[in-house]
Amino acid sequence: MTNLDLYAKAEHLLGIEEATEALYDLYRSELDEYKIKTLLDVGCGRGGFMQRMMSDGVTCKGIDLSLVMVDECRAKGLDAECIDVAQEEGKYDAVVAIFDVLNFLNQEELLNFLDAVACRLSDDGVFIADINTLYGFSDVAEGTMSSENEREFLVVDAVFEDEKLFTKFTLFEKNEDLRYTKYQDTIVQYFHKIRAFEKLSALKLIEKQTFSLYDTKDKTLLIFKKR
Repeated sequence: MTNLDLYAKAEHLLGIEEATEALYDLYRSELDEYKIKTLLDVGCGRGGFMQRMMSDGVTCKGIDLSLVMVDECRAKGLDAECIDVAQEEGKYDAVVAIFDVLNFLNQEELLNFLDAVACRLSDDGVFIADINTLYGFSDVAEGTMSSENEREFLVVDAVFEDEKLFTKFTLFEKNEDLRYTKYQDTIVQYFHKIRAFEKLSALKLIEKQTFSLYDTKDKTLLIFKKR
């Protein structure tokens, strides 16, 4: 099991449903003005945003590096594939990367990712993504939390140092014989300064807005157009 698949298994215990819905609302409102017909959702998760946009008449495809997530999308009848964005071949009016997707990439991976996104955009295409602010990492994300239900127990321990957030997930899952299976892995997220996005060769940053998702000004929304 990859660490992204462990995250997928544990996501329902994290209490992020309300925040996810708030992000979906924000992205949807931003996309309204662009009158898009096709959309690629990178890091699509379980497909909730695609379902929203499809209800608006937009043709959507999702890609995610977690096969667990992709299988859930497909079970809902959604067009989803377990590939990297560089492997995608279509062209889209809009590409989105919702809920920290860019923070899972180090600096080199980020630049390669953004180049690949630009290749997926139609000539007047728009790319929208969100990143954590420094405050969002150091004051909001850092710390320890636990959550449980009748058959699962999750502990999350996050430490922010050297502009990286190290989040250890420990999940105990009760089996039919009442014994527990333990899953454990660490996910690393990277803090990115805004200036990293301001001089890209293939994308032009046309708007940035800092907003509050969990706490005061913990996220920044970035909107790009293809150069």
